[in-house]
Order: sequence, then structure tokens, then C-alpha cells
Amino acid sequence: MGSRVELFEQIRRDHDREGLSIRALAERHGVHRRTVRQALASPLPPARKRPAGRPAPALGPYRALIDGWLIADRKVSRKQRHTARRMWRRLVDEYGAQVAERTVREYVAARRRELGEPRDVFVPQVHQPGMEAEVDWGEAQVVLAGRPITVQLFYLRACFSGAAFCMAFRRCTQQAFLEGHVEAFAWFDGVFALVRYDNLGSAVKLVLRGRRREQTDRFIALRSHYLFDSAFTLVGLQGAHEKGGVEGEVGRFRRNHLVPVPEVADLGELNALIRAGCEADLQRTIVGRGENVGEALERERPLLRPLPTEPFDTAEPSTVRVDSKALVTVRQNRYSVPVALAGRKVLAWVGAREITIVADGRVVARHDRLAERFAVSARLDHYLELLARKPGALAGSLALHQERERGAWPDCFDELWRAIAAKVGASEAARQMVDVLMLVREHGPERVERAVRGALAAGAHDGRAVAVLANRADRRPAAPLDGLHPRLAAAERPAPELGDYDQLLDRGGQR
Repeated sequence: MGSRVELFEQIRRDHDREGLSIRALAERHGVHRRTVRQALASPLPPARKRPAGRPAPALGPYRALIDGWLIADRKVSRKQRHTARRMWRRLVDEYGAQVAERTVREYVAARRRELGEPRDVFVPQVHQPGMEAEVDWGEAQVVLAGRPITVQLFYLRACFSGAAFCMAFRRCTQQAFLEGHVEAFAWFDGVFALVRYDNLGSAVKLVLRGRRREQTDRFIALRSHYLFDSAFTLVGLQGAHEKGGVEGEVGRFRRNHLVPVPEVADLGELNALIRAGCEADLQRTIVGRGENVGEALERERPLLRPLPTEPFDTAEPSTVRVDSKALVTVRQNRYSVPVALAGRKVLAWVGAREITIVADGRVVARHDRLAERFAVSARLDHYLELLARKPGALAGSLALHQERERGAWPDCFDELWRAIAAKVGASEAARQMVDVLMLVREHGPERVERAVRGALAAGAHDGRAVAVLANRADRRPAAPLDGLHPRLAAAERPAPELGDYDQLLDRGGQR
């Protein structure tokens, strides 16, 4: 059966061509004569009338109760007010009402309008190029080094072009917040005049009346370095609409570029994947615009404030003491330093992704920042001088355990260790393995690993053989005579023989 408009058309045609009466037209098309009169009066059917004010007898006894809930809700936070579904559940569970959820929804919506509750209505905005950007945080699930974890996504979006920069961090720390800005401004190749935020703790120490905020010193220093202005939204759900351009963008980026869940070796590989997603998004076109995001960004970039000569240093200094295990405690985690620094105070630079330890003006240790609490990061190289005196501690050391977990301990090292132990005993084998590890400082891990494999292939199960092979790589091979000067090549002589010396000895014997 066609639409009602097509029915009206056919009735009008039959009446015009055949002059059929209303009764005949009604019988031909199987409709009421009232419908025929409507078709002859207008080619468009009249709008259907909505039933007005059905009595809903099942809801009748509970209308006053619902009204009371709506009035009481005005005195509590918006986040903890009744929804229509919650009201229906309470009516069914607490009062035994036999009423449909839809009936309750319709009544609640009508009463809210009558009570004058304001609806969310927004004013369309126009953004000038280079003027505004918005910042938000989100989460994503990834498999990092074989372990499923949740990472935090820093997201900065340009209001005019819609271009956005995203970066992953293990935790949403202030250093991550600052570092995200530094990397974002470098990616945009400029600084926006105004950046809009939620009331996040990395930037705001205290929310005052209205829009006044007491901001953190580190955020003020970042803003002063790049010379941009900041604005903060109102507290609560109402404030989210004040930076509506970035709301939901993290979810869109996650669905488009992090599905399926990525499996990466480290955070650097993950951020390379995310950076590729940011570049790919430049080709998309936002609904209602005549150019894609990349084209709009090309028009916006020349209007951004130029970057300062040097990027902002996001690391925060902290003076810490080295304990008796050559560990320093930074942000509830411990990191190793060379054993010679035990008992001394050193300077730790706390970054979002890296912890750098400085002593006597030089860097003595670098560690990836730990995301957990009360964890330890140990490097085997920091303990070699101590292990040279106590080689028996090598096998059970935390540093060796973590080297194996990181994949930095080749299998051939264990093979050599077992072979030496079978030959000279466990204590001497541990001492020789410490000597092999000392070679890594001089020659690097790749060359020492090749030397160990060479010693194993030759059946030379000895740390000294590894040292010989590692040092041999430094020697240059002798140049062939063909490459020498022609006059030197002409002076080539055969190798000497000892026969003439034997004749002299014979003569001496005759005397």
C-alpha cells in the first residue's frame, strides 16, 4: 500500500477524470467518505491529532508524590537529582505501583516544563584562527610490554581548525600536564592566544567565587614562558559545555585510532602511533565545513604566536639522599644510582616520563618514571664496583632480575655463565661475569654480546677470552701491499730464511 499522499492523489485524479461521486470514490478506494472529502479539499492529508491528556489512571495516586520529588530536587546538586527512570524504579520497588516507565517519563517531562525548569540551550559560536584552544584528559586501554594497562591521554584541540594533538602518559601528573603543552605547541608550531581548561588540579590550587582561581606556580611559569592566557570553566556539568569543542573528541580519537587495543613495546611506540593518528585526522572534514582540518590549520598556523627560543623545562628538581642500597626515593618510588654515591645527597629532576639523577654537576643515572607506587627501578651497571668485591650477590640481585625482565640480558650470557661455573666453580664464574659486564662500559652491549657468542663458538669458556675478542674489534686490519706507494711496493723482499745462519754455526764449530 502506498502512502496517504498517494491515496489522496489517486482520489483526486479519479474525481477529475471520471467525475465519480464521493460515495463511488469511497467504495472504489475502500475509505470513509470523510477521507474523500479531505482529499478533494487538499492534496496533503491533515496532520494527525495527538490525544490530549489521557487520564493514566495507574499513575493517578502517585502524581503528588512525583511532584514532591521534583520540588525537593531543586535543593540538591544536579548530579544527585532524580531521573525519570529512578522515579519509576522507586514507584515500583518502594510503593508497589503497576505503571509503565514511559507513562512516568511523559508525566515527569510535562511537570518539569510546568515547574519552569530551564532546558539546556546553547548559542552557536564563531572562533577566530589562532585565538583559542581547549584541553581535556581521557583514558585508553593498551597492551604495554605484554601487560594490559590504562594510559592517560592529554588532548589539546584548536577551536578554529579542529586540529588536535594527543599524547599518552602513564599517569595524569602535573609534569605530564606541562609536558603535554610543550609537545602540543611544538606540533602546532606556535602558541594560541587563549587556552581553556577544566578546574584540574595540575593548574588550579583553589576554586574561588565565580571564575576566580588560585593557580599553581608551575602552571603560571608555563603560561609566562609561552605568554598565553588561560580560562577556566564553571564547576560542574554546566562548565563542560563551555569547552564543548573538545568534549567527546578524546572518545572519537580513541575509537578511530586505538581500536583494536594496540599492543606496543613501550610508551614511545604508543605515542608514535598516536602521532600518526593526529596527522591522519588532518585529512578529515568536520560536518558543515567546506575545507578539511589540515587546510584550515594551514590558514591558522601563521597567526599563532611564535614559539620561544627554548622549550619550557617541565622537570621539577628535588634533593634526595642515597640510601645504603644505592637507591633514592622520588615520588614514593626508588631508583638506583652508582654505589659510590651511597650516603650522599643528589639532585633528582622529576619529569613526566623520566627521572634524571645529577651529582657534582653531571648526570649519573636515568630511569623511566615508574607509574606504580613503592616500586623499584635498578640498573645492573650501578652495582658493578660492589659486585666486583661481592660477586656472589650477582645471581640473586634485583638489578639482574630486572635486566632479564627488560630483555637487556642476552641468553648467551647465561650460557657462558653456566659453562664457566662447570669449569671453575660458581664463585669464580660470578667474578668473571662481573668482568664481562665491565666490558660493556667500554665497548657497548652489542660488541660484548658478539664477543661472548664468539667465545662460546670457539669453546673458550673464560671471561678473558671475551675480553680478547672484544678488544680485537678495536684493532684495524693491516693494509694490503697493493694499496701502498709504488716505490714501497717495489722494495718488497722475500721472507728471510735461517739456512745461512746454520752454516755460520757449523763454521764456528769447526774452529
